[in-house]
Amino acid sequence: MRYASIWATMGLVVLSACEHSGEQEVERALRDINVIDESGLNDVMMSVAAPEEAVNYFSRAARENPDRIDLQRGLATSLIRAGRGTEAVSAWQAVAAHPDATADDRVELAGAFIRTNQWDQARATLSAVPPTHETYERYRYEAMVADAAEDWTRADSFYEIATGLTTTPAGVLNNWGYSKLTRGDYQAAERLFTEALRHEPDLFTAKNNLVLARGARRDYNLPVVPMTQQERAQLLYTMALTAIKQNDVTIGRSLLEDAVETSPTHFEEAARALEAMG
Repeated sequence: MRYASIWATMGLVVLSACEHSGEQEVERALRDINVIDESGLNDVMMSVAAPEEAVNYFSRAARENPDRIDLQRGLATSLIRAGRGTEAVSAWQAVAAHPDATADDRVELAGAFIRTNQWDQARATLSAVPPTHETYERYRYEAMVADAAEDWTRADSFYEIATGLTTTPAGVLNNWGYSKLTRGDYQAAERLFTEALRHEPDLFTAKNNLVLARGARRDYNLPVVPMTQQERAQLLYTMALTAIKQNDVTIGRSLLEDAVETSPTHFEEAARALEAMG
């Protein structure tokens, strides 16, 4: 009986240990599931959620988990999406100061400085990134910083490198073209805007910039690119203003009339400009 009691007691201990071990396994599995679910939610918030909603989510999450750099990144990214540049700079500075910060984080801090026109800080931040860190975002920002300093040789070099590091170069080609436009190199600008539109036919800013480049050369014919009726009206308006600015007033008036007539809805700006011309 004594041995039976001992074995019974041992059985209870073993059973208790198994139950305890099982509970731990369940808790660990639940934690893993929560991490997966949270990671998915974080991705959704950073990419498709409304900007202010994402800011609120990551602000709360970062307060509750102040050591989590992923949540700090989410907050910084969401502030950029929400157009809250000054706050985004502070958020990216906090990320860059984190022990687990990466070179990508410092590049994003430079981008936040650029968005708030803090060019010296952006330049200094990029200079501190190792030269071996060669990414699209790094060279895109390097090009913009060089542009701001009117260091055209470096700007062109960085734009070219950035273009080769992405499969979606329309945005950087548009920026490069606008840089050429501000320098007065209208033919190069037109070529770059046209190339941007080959990659992204719906990029309206490139269409508008292309019209500016053509107008600057007194070529007042709209480019042959895909456009909606509303876009056509807007581009005619842009061309008209370009012509008027260059004292080609008669052409400008005619283009304004075309813009008003072409627009599928009332085009207040064009109509007001036309009325002002008498």
